[in-house]
Amino acid sequence: MADKIDARFERVRARVADSASRVGRPPESVTLVAVTKLVPLELIRDAIALGHRVFGENRVQEALPKIDELSSVAPDIRWHLVGHLQTNKAKLAAERFAMVESVDSVRLASRLDARAASLSRRLPVLLEVNVAGEPSKWGFCPHEVGAAVTEISQLPHLEIRGLMTVAPLGRHAEDVRWAFRALRQLRDDLRERIPSLQLPELSMGMSHDFEVAIEEGATIVRIGRALFGERLPAR
Repeated sequence: MADKIDARFERVRARVADSASRVGRPPESVTLVAVTKLVPLELIRDAIALGHRVFGENRVQEALPKIDELSSVAPDIRWHLVGHLQTNKAKLAAERFAMVESVDSVRLASRLDARAASLSRRLPVLLEVNVAGEPSKWGFCPHEVGAAVTEISQLPHLEIRGLMTVAPLGRHAEDVRWAFRALRQLRDDLRERIPSLQLPELSMGMSHDFEVAIEEGATIVRIGRALFGERLPAR
């Protein structure tokens, strides 16, 4: 199985590099977040043995045992929360994650800020944007993001690093290129309106569409299935 993981990571890294080179970007401009939802510890250990250090989890409850178990294996692991975060879990998220990629309300941001303040840390966050306006997905509507950025940027213990989106499902990756382009354009518009915010990160693209996302400016891609195979069903 370790050899299988080795081959998967090698293939994904090569695809990341190829996608970046097509648009004149260095491969290191893209952070690969290995998403470990429903992935057993032994496979994560294999990934760590390969030198990977940035992992993502969708749910705080599933992440905490993994974080605790693996912290002694590789203390330099960085965990990103990439799934919807309930406000009552904000305290734990602010304590245990290097970045929260899925801030989808000012209320949630305020909760994270309060906990980060008590920890004397500045927590990097991304604002999740529901680019397609899908009722099944979380995130700010695109027209809400400007006001949200203005308000959240006043919270002293949060650092808005950029934007995140989950693209609609498409039969082909090209079918959702527009969503990635829209997020980049939204970020660029915000930069012009609020010059003090650089917003360097765009987290977009998953196993089925990350190459197109990179071509459209993704700096973070969230990859699960392409690295770890099909997930086992939740028990």
